[in-house]
Amino acid sequence: MVNLVLIDCHDLGQHLGCYGWETVPSPHLDALAARGVRFANSFCTAPQCSPSRAGLYTGRYAHANGMMGLAHHPFSWRLHDDEVHLARYLRDAGYHTVQMGVQHVTDFTVEAVQQLGFADVWVADDAAAIGEHAVAFLRGGPEAPFFLNIGFFEPHRDDSGSYRYAPPDRSRGVKIPPYLPQTPEAETECADLQGVIGKLDRAVGQIWATLEESGLLAQTWFIFTVDHGLAMPRAKCTLYDPGIETALLMYGEPFGLTGGRVMDSLTSNVDLVPTVLEMLGIPVPERLHGQSFAALLRGTDYAPREQVFMEKTFHTDYEPQRGIRTGRYKLIWNAEVDIINVPSDIMHSPIYPQMIEQLTVERPPLELYDLEADPLEQHNRIDDPAYAAIADDLRGRLLAWMRATDDPLLNGPVASPYHHRALALLRGEHP
Repeated sequence: MVNLVLIDCHDLGQHLGCYGWETVPSPHLDALAARGVRFANSFCTAPQCSPSRAGLYTGRYAHANGMMGLAHHPFSWRLHDDEVHLARYLRDAGYHTVQMGVQHVTDFTVEAVQQLGFADVWVADDAAAIGEHAVAFLRGGPEAPFFLNIGFFEPHRDDSGSYRYAPPDRSRGVKIPPYLPQTPEAETECADLQGVIGKLDRAVGQIWATLEESGLLAQTWFIFTVDHGLAMPRAKCTLYDPGIETALLMYGEPFGLTGGRVMDSLTSNVDLVPTVLEMLGIPVPERLHGQSFAALLRGTDYAPREQVFMEKTFHTDYEPQRGIRTGRYKLIWNAEVDIINVPSDIMHSPIYPQMIEQLTVERPPLELYDLEADPLEQHNRIDDPAYAAIADDLRGRLLAWMRATDDPLLNGPVASPYHHRALALLRGEHP
């Protein structure tokens, strides 16, 4: 049986050298892409931590698996009792399941993480410490087959909204994403971000080197991915591409996932669980929403995705949105009156004040973008007669997806766990 090492991290998007960001110090992840497989058009199902990770690890969309907002207190969203995490599937198939570092689909306690299906849990949030612990585990002769799930906090912003827990990195220069202002403040932020990504990259490099040195790499499938886009205005917590694009890199000698290949097909992180199960020879439950791309990995007949779907219901506030993206077009449905929401950590950044004017414009019910003509998604074409047929087609597909997956937004506004607790207290009850 093949071992699985699956690494995820916060808030990175595709901000790596191997995705064209040549100023980012990510040599180890770039080497992984050069030796393995890189997915060029990989997207998440939700542009925030818990809903995206819930889709990634259950193979079902957040509005169906229960994780429609953040897992930590005071938001306290939870997976439904009948949802199955990837760790449980693998544990039941005979894998020794280990979680190290950060997860964001339940409480931050060992007991809560074990409930997901992990036999061993080590909670930490520093990349260097996590890397060292993973190295010790791998050098210790782990029981095979094993599933080692590693979660990195980096490059999430710190409590002050900064990237100050690693030195800034300008060794290769600094490139500012085009949707941000090209200002000295943005340059400083991006240099800080690059430093934190370098810290993450070094930890990944440690783990990779240990797999090689120990001889485990030849029997291991190594996957690196991300929950959602960068923690920048108009990225994280939006359904625009900078919010939903994700790095996805793989290496697996047992499956021929080598050679520096690039996969251009659309993929969604909800597809990973069915793909992993199929590749490892474990039955794939019919209730999963994801589409296995095992055939793509094997080089056999593969029916590529025509679209990916994305959603947001809650972050810190109620912000119901749904969206569909094809290779060229995107339609976003905004279910309530609102402006572009910016998470509190980003609001503390020096870039935010420079973008307030464009971020505080009221969103219309529908947004339509031609990503080929308008890659920065600045021009809403929903009222353009030339795009009417495209809008109708995408709207119909989005509505059909919502119906097929029993989206509760079709039945009206969704109440949060916080609302239910507050209502109980108002009634004099003790939830």
